[in-house]
Amino acid sequence: CKILRCNSEYVAATLHLRGPGRMAAYCDALRSYSHCTRKTARTCRGDLAYHSAVHGIEDLMIQNNCSKEGPTSPPRPRPPAPNHQGLESLDICNYEKSFLYKHGQPPSYQHCAAFGDPHIRTFHDDFHTCRVEGSWPLLDNDYLFVQATSSPVAKGSNATVTSKLTIIFKNMKECIDQKVYQAEIDNLPAAFEDGSVNGGERPGGSSLAIRERSPGRHVEIHAEYIGTTIAVRQAGRQLSFSIRAAEEVARAFTEEQDLQLCVGGCPRSQRISRSECCRGRAAAETARALCKEMLPVEDVYFQSCVFDVVTSGDANFTMAAHGALEDARVFLPNAEKLHIFQ
Repeated sequence: CKILRCNSEYVAATLHLRGPGRMAAYCDALRSYSHCTRKTARTCRGDLAYHSAVHGIEDLMIQNNCSKEGPTSPPRPRPPAPNHQGLESLDICNYEKSFLYKHGQPPSYQHCAAFGDPHIRTFHDDFHTCRVEGSWPLLDNDYLFVQATSSPVAKGSNATVTSKLTIIFKNMKECIDQKVYQAEIDNLPAAFEDGSVNGGERPGGSSLAIRERSPGRHVEIHAEYIGTTIAVRQAGRQLSFSIRAAEEVARAFTEEQDLQLCVGGCPRSQRISRSECCRGRAAAETARALCKEMLPVEDVYFQSCVFDVVTSGDANFTMAAHGALEDARVFLPNAEKLHIFQ
């Protein structure tokens, strides 16, 4: 029974009646009210509110000399959306737009990177060089799971590099199907494991997309629905990972998901001092000269580069540190945080 809707439309039609044409408009509203109750007669037969409305309309029409036939009030217009990007038309698979709509300001972002032997820059701008051989989670939250697999840079070497990256974009009902991306050394595909290049058949499928920046060398994955961009690169014989993630997304995890190198850095037992590699060696001077060409500022990226070139003997590691710095330049919301000095 929809008698309450009839009541509210009558109240809305008569609430602001003023001026000389008030009585005619009042009769129009009563006729509309009567017409609305007749449409609900079958479903409202046993409803007290319905019967009192019908009798009340008859009484008011007699009191105000309103004829039963005649014009009725125009239907009440639907309230407009708060703005052109009202929630009805807002794309829920565009995180930035919906966050701005809800909170009146753009979201905050955080940056994490893993490159070289592997060096981790955490979401909190801590910087560690890690031993971490085997598979370790970089991220494990409600939206994303990222695992890096490290292997020795050469037989018998203490230095390890990322040789495989697995990225899982978890199923998000309105926007995307679950998608898995895997990269290995010399295999940096520009598609997800199932061969697709977006989030699937769902209405928001295009809010997840892969772009190849440099074939076999640099791939970017844009996940608009969670305000996140990921860069995967290969430099020499190692992979690197960089992410710019909305703060809300980066923090969406439980206490059980406590091991995430992007959140807490390397476990203490797995950390290596970068200064130990490079004391009083001619190799260190050569490495410094090579790294200085690519990284003129002697920050942690420069120190990491020197460490990697000395421990691996591979000059390609200058490209790994340079790529990580370039990603940070693009991804970091605050440019003042670009260089870390330790």
